[in-house]
Amino acid sequence: MITPVILCGGSGTRLWPLSRKAYPKQFVPLVGENTLFQASVLRASGDGFGRPLVITNSDFRFIVQDQLAGVGLSAQAILIEPDARNTAPAVLAAALHAHQTDPDAVLLVAPSDHVVPDTAAFVAAVQAGMAAVEQGRLVTFGIQPGYPETGYGYLELAQDPKGQAGPVALSRFVEKPDAARAAEMLESANYLWNSGIFLFRATDIIAAFRQHMPDMLGQVTQAVADAQEDIGFLRLAPAPWAQLEDISIDHAVMEKADNLSVVPFAAGWSDLGGWDAVWREGVRDAQGVHISGAATAIDCKDALLRSDSDDLELVGIGLKDMVVIAMNDAVLVADKSRAQDVKLAVAALKKKGAKQATDLPKDHRPWGWFESLAVGARFQVKRIHVNPGAALSLQSHVHRSEHWIVVEGTAKVTVDNETRLVTENQSIYIPLGAVHRMENPGKLPMVLIEVQTGSYVGEDDIIRYDDRYARGQGAKG
Repeated sequence: MITPVILCGGSGTRLWPLSRKAYPKQFVPLVGENTLFQASVLRASGDGFGRPLVITNSDFRFIVQDQLAGVGLSAQAILIEPDARNTAPAVLAAALHAHQTDPDAVLLVAPSDHVVPDTAAFVAAVQAGMAAVEQGRLVTFGIQPGYPETGYGYLELAQDPKGQAGPVALSRFVEKPDAARAAEMLESANYLWNSGIFLFRATDIIAAFRQHMPDMLGQVTQAVADAQEDIGFLRLAPAPWAQLEDISIDHAVMEKADNLSVVPFAAGWSDLGGWDAVWREGVRDAQGVHISGAATAIDCKDALLRSDSDDLELVGIGLKDMVVIAMNDAVLVADKSRAQDVKLAVAALKKKGAKQATDLPKDHRPWGWFESLAVGARFQVKRIHVNPGAALSLQSHVHRSEHWIVVEGTAKVTVDNETRLVTENQSIYIPLGAVHRMENPGKLPMVLIEVQTGSYVGEDDIIRYDDRYARGQGAKG
């Protein structure tokens, strides 16, 4: 039985404005109906696979849980990293955790934001790698290049694999090349893209860390040993974790190991590392135009037009090799060849203090989400969506009062010592300073409109008395 290890802590910026720090690309349905995270978990499920082990951060833990439930799956464990330390500590923590219960555990390590259209071919490649794993080897998967990509690292094979499906010998890792070198490697038959997907026994990867990164092994072992259960999650201990080097699994171990094998894979793969990759993976019309959402293309060619707002109609006229992404609060217009430079836009927005650099209009919480509809000097209007069975914290405010109007479902509302049901088209007033909570007791989502009035309507005006999600006073929502 293979245990999938899903790395889900990234907050990439190259798919801005859709992907932001608060809600990155792995949780968005960019290609197909499921999100990238859901597709990654489903790809490594079924016969031969155990329940996944997910590594994420505190901000994403409830999103992970909800999205797993959305595809009918659950994790054997969700490990919470105290801080982002790249892939090496994350993979090692997963291996140590798995090793505690099964010293012979086989782990399939995969990022949560990749696209692999052919699941059957992927599973076959994993099965092909098992022969090498049983010999104590560390297996990685190399992707047959389709074009001279400069955004990926490469694997140089010792020889031309000649269509071989099983593991082959690795000569060396190659860093991301410039355009000329990428073109040369494309012409050669013995270079593959480095997918960042690995297959190995827990005991073998732990041995590799013992040989090549002994200090990290000691620190991560302590972080796992001192981990604390937290309402269904496992929080790795922050003190030893804080001492860890920020380093990838490639640099920490794989480039130094002498027991590495590569399984070539040619059935399609992308890490969706930019909008140009989304264009390549998407369905395009006869003119090479990929349309998503409320968008219309007129006389366009080889372009991507996407609107993520039902209220914002995007129209492109005469565009060629362009990417246009429209959201409620931000619009990106870029030459497709400059897709990798979107991160420069995010950096510029951060420098000027624009909230659009990291935050989305829809603010996700463990209980659901909310979005601001209107904000003034002394008021704010929100739409609040509460998931079935979920509840906001028991709280009060120092600077504002609130009016709640239920527009869908039924809310169970507590105000000081009184609790009652508020149904569709009914409202309730929450005086300033009142201790209150809203819950959704039903089996369908509950939606209400909240009107806040007062001298300050910021998200940090909250005193929390009780919270089923174990958030502290500084948490929002």
